[in-house]
Amino acid sequence: MSTVYIGTSEFAAGVLHRLFFSPHRPSLVVTRPDSPRGRGRRLASPPVAEMAAELGVECVQPESINAAAASALIASRDPDAVCLCAYGALIKEPLLSAHRILNVHPSLLPRWRGAAPIERALLAGDERTGVSIMVLTAGLDSGPVCGREATEIDPEDDYGTLAHRLQTIGGELLVRVLDERPGCEEQPQEGVTYADKLTAADRRLDPADPAAELARRVRALTPHIGAYLERDGERLGVLKARETDVPGLAPGELALDPPRPVLGCGAGALELLVVLPPGKRAMPAEDWLRGLRR
Repeated sequence: MSTVYIGTSEFAAGVLHRLFFSPHRPSLVVTRPDSPRGRGRRLASPPVAEMAAELGVECVQPESINAAAASALIASRDPDAVCLCAYGALIKEPLLSAHRILNVHPSLLPRWRGAAPIERALLAGDERTGVSIMVLTAGLDSGPVCGREATEIDPEDDYGTLAHRLQTIGGELLVRVLDERPGCEEQPQEGVTYADKLTAADRRLDPADPAAELARRVRALTPHIGAYLERDGERLGVLKARETDVPGLAPGELALDPPRPVLGCGAGALELLVVLPPGKRAMPAEDWLRGLRR
């Protein structure tokens, strides 16, 4: 089956890699323009553009995928299917109706429609998630589902480990759907939830919240975004933490006793395991603690 692939993120790059090594190798990849990345804010290509270059697939980066020129280029390849994954911009008419567009979405639809399904599943404490392949429609991730595969969320999973597993599942599932061309079923009306885009406020660890919730927040934002704790007017990044039981700590009180720092929370306490001090590299929390005592 001839395909065109549309995507941007690291997750989408992994799915592209699997699609390339299948009978449905895309003849064209479409991704977003280069943008500033990293601390230096230097202009860099999206992960999908880098993957396309590595694979030797033609790649274009239009300012707008809905512009006539971009739509015409996709149409010129006469694809049997257009495959979409984490592109980061809305596909509009007439492109939306011009092709059968299969969207790789990392959740078990209709749960977690929207921009941040992996993070929201972790934040909510879901025990399982998965990948859905759906036909793109005008609604937000509401199109018919052609394939679905679940995976359990391990208590130790963070965004990095879970996204990697879902990326592998997504690539395999997309190829299977293209191979088998199954029928697609409308999503049920029950169980719809929305994975709102993450904001700056989502990064802050509020000690008034329960420790279990803060531990999930750390996992959901590691390693790509990062949660932080406010301390002495600075932000202490927290890359790994776990709920613990240390009695007598008030919410916001940070016990600096060995072996590791422990934060008092609204319910329970949070043991810091890996931290990112301002202006420094990530380190075990016990090393940071020793530095404070010198």
